[in-house]
Amino acid sequence: MTPKANMHRGGLLRIYLGVSYIFPMIAGRILRKRLASGKEHPTRWNEKQAQGLAPRPDGPLIWLHAVGLGEVLSLRGLIIQMAKKQPDVSFLVTSTTFASADVFTSNLPPRTIHQFLPIDAPSYRQRFLDHFRPDLCIWAEQDIWPGFVSDINRRGIPQAVIAARMGEKSFRSHQRAKGLYQNLYQAMDLITAQDQKTADHLGRLGAKAAVTGSLKPAAPALSHQADALADLRELLAARFIWAVAPSHAADEAIAFDAHAILRQTDTSALLIVAPRQPERRKEFATNIPRKSLLQLPQPGDPIWLCDTFGDLGLVYRLASAVLIGGTFNEIEGHNPWEAAALDTAIFHGPRIGNFVTDYGQLNDAKAAITVQSAQELADQLINADFDAQAERATHCIETASHQIDTLATDLLGLLSAAHE
Repeated sequence: MTPKANMHRGGLLRIYLGVSYIFPMIAGRILRKRLASGKEHPTRWNEKQAQGLAPRPDGPLIWLHAVGLGEVLSLRGLIIQMAKKQPDVSFLVTSTTFASADVFTSNLPPRTIHQFLPIDAPSYRQRFLDHFRPDLCIWAEQDIWPGFVSDINRRGIPQAVIAARMGEKSFRSHQRAKGLYQNLYQAMDLITAQDQKTADHLGRLGAKAAVTGSLKPAAPALSHQADALADLRELLAARFIWAVAPSHAADEAIAFDAHAILRQTDTSALLIVAPRQPERRKEFATNIPRKSLLQLPQPGDPIWLCDTFGDLGLVYRLASAVLIGGTFNEIEGHNPWEAAALDTAIFHGPRIGNFVTDYGQLNDAKAAITVQSAQELADQLINADFDAQAERATHCIETASHQIDTLATDLLGLLSAAHE
């Protein structure tokens, strides 16, 4: 297998590449404004201008990019598989969001470093690529940048799009710039999709994609602070614990009502609320103890607010069951596999548009249960067999992990072909 020939750079792509020369003129002002509002990393924001870059590891380097926290965390299983198969390879992971950096850094796979992706401007791209000199570039799920794709192709570096996910709305958006995406996909040596619908959409955009499933089931369990977990388990030993996470207001409303019903049966039951956006803490009653203030749940507290980033590994280890957030509003779901990896029984609402395939696998195996109301959720919390649910989820993870192993082999094949 050899890298693609030079891609066609006509039409919309040529226009985009021309406009990208303007980006540095406004980048500094926009980044400083975002920094002032807390939306950029306080010490690493200049990485988005390809400054202050980490040292390049010795030997072959595989660069993987994903946009945000969930997507970046999902790369870990694939990286671990590639690292096992080829011990001389190091990995560079880039993302764009502030939250992705801190959480991923505490969950780093072996031989892996994290950087923020520079803005897609010619001078930034050149500085970044000259510094890291990647041997293979992997674009995960949805986020690909035309300038980078074009420059990487010029350098003869193989590229792949993996675990692509494209619903109807996203497809319509891509279709309006079909010529641009045809050019970008032309540069790829391998394209894989999470599901057949995405593969069909990619086909209509000129890309041939193999269906290899989601990366998320194969990701290792989230990290946690062992001392904090031990202290909480001792403190809460006699209580039934469940969670709503990562949560939004609509999920929390269902969870609060279900918890009120549950406590009629078990007055010691504890609900942990882990908001997707911890800054929403001001929306909660002041008498709810919160982790950000180092407050622990006392025997009379029915709810504990876990309002800090990076603590889902702690929450899922404490909870016997979880209502996965984003499944009762327009968010359309969050990743259920992080809970499954820690033997936490999974419940979710009806709105799962972003994870249709994932929840489909779990629901078909009776490893996750859909609930429509607070009463239905409370009934499940009282009567469900959590251990059996968790065991079925483990089987789903094992099945999905085989697909990731094959994908790792295919990607390393691109690396070997490029070196030859």
